[in-house]
Amino acid sequence: MEQKRRNDHENPSNGLSRRGFLKAAGLAGLGGVAASVGLNASALAQEPPAPQKVPTRPFGASKIPVAILSLGGMFDTGANHMLLRQALRWGVTYWDTADCYGGGRSEEGIGAFFARFPETRKEVFLVTKSDARDPAGMTKLLHRSLDRMKTDWIDLYFLHGVDSIGELSDEVRRWAEQAKASGKIRLFGFSTHANMARCLDGAAKLGWVDGIMFTYNFRLVHDEAMKRAIDRCVAAGIGLTAMKTQGGGPLSVDASEAGALAEKLLARGFTDKQAKLKAVWEDTRIASLCSQMPTMTILMSNVAAALDKTALSGDEKAILWRYAEATRSGYCAGCADICGAAAGVPIADMMRCLMYARDYNDRNAAAEAAAALVHRGAFEAVDAGRILEAESRCPQGLPLRRLVAQAATLARTLTV
Repeated sequence: MEQKRRNDHENPSNGLSRRGFLKAAGLAGLGGVAASVGLNASALAQEPPAPQKVPTRPFGASKIPVAILSLGGMFDTGANHMLLRQALRWGVTYWDTADCYGGGRSEEGIGAFFARFPETRKEVFLVTKSDARDPAGMTKLLHRSLDRMKTDWIDLYFLHGVDSIGELSDEVRRWAEQAKASGKIRLFGFSTHANMARCLDGAAKLGWVDGIMFTYNFRLVHDEAMKRAIDRCVAAGIGLTAMKTQGGGPLSVDASEAGALAEKLLARGFTDKQAKLKAVWEDTRIASLCSQMPTMTILMSNVAAALDKTALSGDEKAILWRYAEATRSGYCAGCADICGAAAGVPIADMMRCLMYARDYNDRNAAAEAAAALVHRGAFEAVDAGRILEAESRCPQGLPLRRLVAQAATLARTLTV
């Protein structure tokens, strides 16, 4: 039985055989990708079959069906129109971007795609974000996003990177109501990388938040405060999107730990990355999972995981949990109020900058995070004694003195 299960989960399709996934996903016509997984040239000349589509779930009280896999837009979307087309073909119709991604090039690339393929706009559940918090600034950025993306409406508009529910003021509520009444946005909410459970709790009490994107992964599914906050959001009709689902952190994971995880999961038919996605999808309170997919290989692997209906076994979940515990001191769990209050500087944002550089290998995202920190004067305000105090309070046991110094060096390198 175990051997049959392994055969049924032949890499890379995670539950579909390689040939079965290619047939189901309609890969004929994608010469480079098809060649990399063994299709011959004659197969490419045939009419592709209709592909299977990524499943959908209802998004909160709106009940809008959204793909359970969302395309994260922190890459050069303008140079990747073939990837965007294939994402739509596979049903990856939830696209996430922000006004600041790539200095605006992410939104502009999506706009160029819609200009080239205008019929596709109605297929996409389009999300973008505002770094402004005041109504005038939000209006300016919303109009700029609409212009960049060559669209008349945004399906879900977020305040970007909320740390405290206090940022959702009455002014913001009135602005959101007016923007929805005008037809420029359909839904409103926020994204959060820090103090997530507290932000979710606060949103559930407000009664006017439509959606939240928040850090959630195989590490955080066990957090009791997070579980309760998610329940309250679901009861309040708030649609939930998970991000940072691979659970990487500012410290590089020991190669032996990562290798052991990958080996155990591959023996059971999953890559470690696919298993981490599945751990989030198994929480049916989550409508969608946002993933950076800048290459066709990553897109194909994630779609394969989304199409596969095999649940993680108890042993597989236990493997992930043991890995999470063994590597917890290398992961920032986003409890920013703890270290921030002790240090007087945004340590969680510094850790995110390091994470983009080290775990994501994404220099552009790291540079954007570093620029924001430099603009706020965060590193000039660092006090060694207060950082030591923050380190002593960190529930994860992160070596904050060393990491803050490394973040400062990285920021100098990236912003010269």
